[in-house]
Amino acid sequence: MSSVDSFGSKGTLEVGDASYEVYRLSAVPGLERLPFSLKILAENLLRTEDGANITADHVRALAGWDPDAQPDTEIQFTPARVIMQDFTGVPCVVDLATMREAVVELGGDATRINPLAPAEMVIDHSVQIDVAGRADAFERNVELEYQRNRERYQFLRWGQTAFDDFKVVPPGTGIVHQVNIEYLARGVMVRDGRAYPDTCVGTDSHTTMVNGLGVLGWGVGGIEAEAAMLGQPVSMLIPRVVGFKLTGQIPAGVTATDVVLTITQKLRQHGVVGKFVEFYGEGVAAVPLANRATIGNMSPEFGSTVAIFPIDGVTIDYLRLTGRSDAQLALVEAYAKEQGLWHAPTAEGYVEPVFSEYLELDLSTVVPSIAGPKRPQDRIELSKAKEQFQRDLPAYAPTINQVDEAEEESFPASDSPAITSSAVRTYTVNDSEGRQFELFHGAVAIASITSCTNTSNPSVMIAAALLAKNAVEKGLTAKPWVKTSMAPGSQVVTNYYEKAGLWPYLEKLGFHLVGYGCATCIGNSGPLDEKVSEVVQEHDLAVAAVLSGNRNFEGRINPDVKMNYLASPPLVIAYALAGTMDFDFDADPLGRDEAGHPIFLKDIWPAPETVQATIDASIDRQMFTDDYADVFSGDERWRALPTPEGNTFEWDAESTYVRKPPYFEGMGATPEPVTDITGARVLAKLGDSVTTDHISPAGSIKADSPAGVYLSEHGVERRDFNSYGSRRGNHEVMIRGTFANIRLRNQLVPGTEGGFTKNLLTGEDTTIYDASVAYQAAGVPLVVLGGKEYGSGSSRDWAAKGTRLLGVKAVITESFERIHRSNLIGMGVLPLQFPEGENADSLGLDGTETFDIAGVTELNEGRTPRTVKVTATKGDGSVVEFDAVVRIDTPGEADYYRNGGILQYVLRQVAGA
Repeated sequence: MSSVDSFGSKGTLEVGDASYEVYRLSAVPGLERLPFSLKILAENLLRTEDGANITADHVRALAGWDPDAQPDTEIQFTPARVIMQDFTGVPCVVDLATMREAVVELGGDATRINPLAPAEMVIDHSVQIDVAGRADAFERNVELEYQRNRERYQFLRWGQTAFDDFKVVPPGTGIVHQVNIEYLARGVMVRDGRAYPDTCVGTDSHTTMVNGLGVLGWGVGGIEAEAAMLGQPVSMLIPRVVGFKLTGQIPAGVTATDVVLTITQKLRQHGVVGKFVEFYGEGVAAVPLANRATIGNMSPEFGSTVAIFPIDGVTIDYLRLTGRSDAQLALVEAYAKEQGLWHAPTAEGYVEPVFSEYLELDLSTVVPSIAGPKRPQDRIELSKAKEQFQRDLPAYAPTINQVDEAEEESFPASDSPAITSSAVRTYTVNDSEGRQFELFHGAVAIASITSCTNTSNPSVMIAAALLAKNAVEKGLTAKPWVKTSMAPGSQVVTNYYEKAGLWPYLEKLGFHLVGYGCATCIGNSGPLDEKVSEVVQEHDLAVAAVLSGNRNFEGRINPDVKMNYLASPPLVIAYALAGTMDFDFDADPLGRDEAGHPIFLKDIWPAPETVQATIDASIDRQMFTDDYADVFSGDERWRALPTPEGNTFEWDAESTYVRKPPYFEGMGATPEPVTDITGARVLAKLGDSVTTDHISPAGSIKADSPAGVYLSEHGVERRDFNSYGSRRGNHEVMIRGTFANIRLRNQLVPGTEGGFTKNLLTGEDTTIYDASVAYQAAGVPLVVLGGKEYGSGSSRDWAAKGTRLLGVKAVITESFERIHRSNLIGMGVLPLQFPEGENADSLGLDGTETFDIAGVTELNEGRTPRTVKVTATKGDGSVVEFDAVVRIDTPGEADYYRNGGILQYVLRQVAGA
């Protein structure tokens, strides 16, 4: 906490009978005009000012913020707490356990390694939809989850007891972001008698969901989260803030999902990477909290750091509904009003913030939409979805019969021709349940209501259930080839479905409860029916998934599914009824009634008044209070797990889930000088929009992959491979799965997809992992070449850890997305950008060159070079030279890179202290 208080801001706030120490923003002239989000950063600096790392000049920089300037001022942000999910959180706890041993080796005390900020983990990413469409799906999936993840869960139980200020929400409770807004978020923190804004960083990019509550927080890599837990501030530049004004009302028949897909497209087009987005204006009061959370959740999809709503009466009402205490409600309101953090645009004396850029959306202009087939920002108006699907399909089914040449010539050159419905062939399937049906390009193979984005929102969840009710009453059924599933974000959803009597209708259409967790959206969709899978693979069918999620990148949802679409929960059910993407809901009937009359989507779509009346009658405060009363205790399965004891973890040499990583092996008390990179070869040459999904191990583990071979060699049966995500605590598995995405296109091996490359020492085509082993054995450093938006997507620490452990020293791209660039530095990998307007192709680089990078050693002298000289030597001796921009953006990042990574930096700080 502040040991300096240059501005005399420390004071006392009385709330009822309680008094709290606060750091008043009113003590610093100029802060009153700032956006809400920057005011929170200003309070953070006032409270943590120490005269060294955090100084009065940092506060003055915020008070004098120029909204039109490009970010160039570094500040330190100290989050109030850290939130994790188990996929990204397990490596954090593994690393903390390893650091305990390493600090002892450096002469320190193991118990010094403890979270210094409250850290909470929600186990939500491990449930897989192995069983779906039947009444016992939930029980069977949970049982399988515990069988697969027993070692990991025992390890996390140890962490819960060994570390102070570390709590675990056990499996089967809900999705991390929904649990965060419904229970974990405080609004205002109280610690040692001091009140301050609730802020957080999380090991999942959708941590931004909590922005809907007015809590400033965003996703970071597990690497940064560990540092935050250990008291290290997050280094950042004071950002540009985009003011987003909302006006009007959402029309009937339009959902919060449609709004968020519209906002996603609008902000992607505007360009908000690295910026804060803040909603303001009189229209904000008309946006329900659940819709705010839905919008905040999608911040990573449009690329902003945050997408935040300020605190107002709607926030307090939601905190009350979800069971927060009266004392907490009073504190949040009193604190927000005291600090100028209360949004009341019509109140006398209200100062409207200034913003760097301004956008506006009239909500009345939003129309029903989906997004796909591979990016969340590729919004399609529902009325045009059939036509757009027909245009997109040839790219996923290259052998499909297209329209004849005469018709094709009538299209502009920029437009690919549509396919005709009659051109699509069908293939007979006899599935494992004895049903016979025809399968075809565009068939909806998966329809899943899943993901924190929408399952937190009663308006779309109740709408989906009422649509199911209307469909069942009209005799409609889901098509037999559709794998249907319902994975709510919390148990509260089940409770209000039961109270409203709606579960039977969902189940009648196959939308049985499959688990409480982040399922289909992260690739845990489980296998398709084996007979369906066989036909899809045999005929290379381009089948589709429709999910109420936030991510639909290639290869993410299911290995058999090529086209993925995001949609609102009611539209997920509508597509399950239609069974195909080649469908116009305005013109094509979903079925016919007994009299033979067509039934259209509009005939079963629930009226907004009915949705609201059902919400009002079926959701109350007591539901939240009861469901979260004993949230950390878990069920009988969790409580029955044997728990290891001790300050340090006893590693099991036979474990294939949790292994001690090599980050600190041979590490000295002081860092070795950084060196220039010489004689490097290219491990992969990649194009634009390579996501962390392409880089980081995710989804199922194939038997013939390097990771599958490793597990087989260690006695693991194929059926027990589990997913990459569940094995994130084992670096051996994760290295082998890095750059192994089935849709990765490495230009060193044209015409192939997956984790392959050319070993330039031998000329042979091989796996990326095997090439890495050969290069490292020969002492050859590696580089990766990339295009625009490299590393977009989730905040996956293993995308950086795996890159480092493969021997990659530098990544050279046209542009990076924020989190992955930061994580590369956190693992000691140098992020470089081609000169403005240039890329690998324009420079004539094909990836077979040998690379030398000079000028890196300037970092040893305490300064960061703006550029370094890259020399690429071709096989014939000719040379390409260019000055690459060094994307080490802050002095703090330079410290991390000099130390070989953020963990090494923190460990040396702790050991030295």
